Amino acid sequence: MTDDLKLPRRLLIGTALAAPATIARPARADGEVIVRTPGGAYDDVMRRHVYDPFTRETGIRVTVVAATAAKLIAMFRANNVELDLIDTGDAQLMTLEGMGALAPIAYDRWRWSKPEDVTSEVKLPYRVGNFTYATVLAYNRESFPGDNHPKSWADFWDAGRFPGPRMLADIASASVNLEFALLADGVPKDQLYPIDLDRALRSMSRIRPQIRRFWDTGALSAQMLSDREVVLGSIWNGRLQTLIDRNAPLAYTWNEHMIQVQALGIFKDARNVEGAQRLADFMMQPQVQAGYAKALIYGPTNERAFDLLTPDERARMPGGENSRRSGFYQNIVWWHENRERVTRAWSRWVLR
Repeated sequence: MTDDLKLPRRLLIGTALAAPATIARPARADGEVIVRTPGGAYDDVMRRHVYDPFTRETGIRVTVVAATAAKLIAMFRANNVELDLIDTGDAQLMTLEGMGALAPIAYDRWRWSKPEDVTSEVKLPYRVGNFTYATVLAYNRESFPGDNHPKSWADFWDAGRFPGPRMLADIASASVNLEFALLADGVPKDQLYPIDLDRALRSMSRIRPQIRRFWDTGALSAQMLSDREVVLGSIWNGRLQTLIDRNAPLAYTWNEHMIQVQALGIFKDARNVEGAQRLADFMMQPQVQAGYAKALIYGPTNERAFDLLTPDERARMPGGENSRRSGFYQNIVWWHENRERVTRAWSRWVLR
């Protein structure tokens, strides 16, 4: 995610949180791990379910810091790495990996978690997903009562059958909803990548008259639905579920949702690489993941964690077996390789 993840966060998949020019802290040894996080309520959840239990188990103190992707890159380029473990969207970690900034994840030395229990799509040499979230199709139940609501992105694009103001994501949110535009245009889920950018933008042009605004943060998308500025839109599932739990007349379909990943990476030049490796291992335990997944309303990546959740809890989370059948993983390799091209094309298109 890119903004303050659900929750009270999205965190999430490119964070725009401000960071100080330098991270003020006393000199430390192996008894402290500095973690980059999205900040806000996310830190409270992780403190309760991960950091404090880790400190009790190991004696290693965990200090959290909010830092933008630009700050992380600047640290590495200046040879002044002030962080150990990076908890961020996997797209940001892919950028750092491409620069040679990350250490391999020490799966062979895990002692709390079992690498074979981690979903294969998120278990990679230099990063490991610690939860999944999803972008879903949300709708207002008062505008679309009963079963008369959009059930696919083709329905979302059908303003005749399902009238009303809509929203979709802007490039500033991390990525625009090109995949949904192609699904609406008849492209099967398993043929979305490589994205046909021209076709996707032509599809976007057909729905653009109905788009009230392209949202750039999770907070804005939630506000627009909550205030009924729009009655349909793409939104991160955690942001939406928070509104639903507060009795907002909103709902969503899991059909054709896009699964996205929050992941862990370790700076290779970190002062406490070993402590960061241990914290990553600790965080990936099924019982630990089950705890923070319930609080964040996002999906665990340790398959064993789903066994510790109730059916109702599993139904609210992406990344499980049913989720993988009805949705698809965003291809961040394609986005990493094409982001600049998409940004240029989007900037031209949105100003037309």
